[in-house]
Amino acid sequence: MAQQPQQLAETVFQAYKTQQPIPFLNPKENVDEVLGYQTQDALIEQLKAHNNTDVAGYKVSMTSAETQAYANTHEPAYGTLLKTVIQQSGATVKLDNLFAPLIEPELVFVITEDLPSNPSIEDVLNHSQLAPAIEVPDARYQDWFPNFTLGDLLADNTATGLVVVGEPVAQLDYDKLGAVTMSLKHNGTEVKTGIASEVLGNPVKAVQWLSQKLASHDKSLKKGNVISSGTFIPPIKAEQGTYTVDYQHVGQVTVTFE
Repeated sequence: MAQQPQQLAETVFQAYKTQQPIPFLNPKENVDEVLGYQTQDALIEQLKAHNNTDVAGYKVSMTSAETQAYANTHEPAYGTLLKTVIQQSGATVKLDNLFAPLIEPELVFVITEDLPSNPSIEDVLNHSQLAPAIEVPDARYQDWFPNFTLGDLLADNTATGLVVVGEPVAQLDYDKLGAVTMSLKHNGTEVKTGIASEVLGNPVKAVQWLSQKLASHDKSLKKGNVISSGTFIPPIKAEQGTYTVDYQHVGQVTVTFE
């Protein structure tokens, strides 16, 4: 008998509470995209109640062909960001409080007016600010990356760990945004560089995709939502020390792991 979203969510939720990673749900539970998002919704309700928090926004994952190939899919996926996962630049994070975290340099869109379900490029640019960010993906599964299925990923809220956000700035124009370069340093030594066009050609497209996908789930992007729009590089393992990302025209964000 296949488990229902509520039962699957309870399994993942227990991993959160006990800090003990669990085996993948698939193939045993046969979690597909539909059941994966249903399980995510049920998990979010449990986490909201447990942590006395609310939804802050969303993150867009698998915005490159390489990361989509991990999950054998041809489109991105989204996770739900609770207020408890948003950290300010300069935060110190204890690795012991996470499972198997990764580092992804991303730009965050801060929505300044409600967006329609099928927003134009101008809708996104005119109704958002931009902020430098580091997403810290983390999943509740044993040996999760890059061994997950799409259903597993969605059921665990698309491997949401933390999102570290710097100071918002005025939005850029479309071409300038797509050309933003970044430099990722670990303890002052540059380890990776990247460009915003790695995110679906332009991070604006990630927000457009997200708005359309949310609409298919009877959700929408609201004023004040924070959108982590997709990584500039394939994720790297988070280690002790300080990570700094400098984004051209946008600014800097830092986080320290101990």
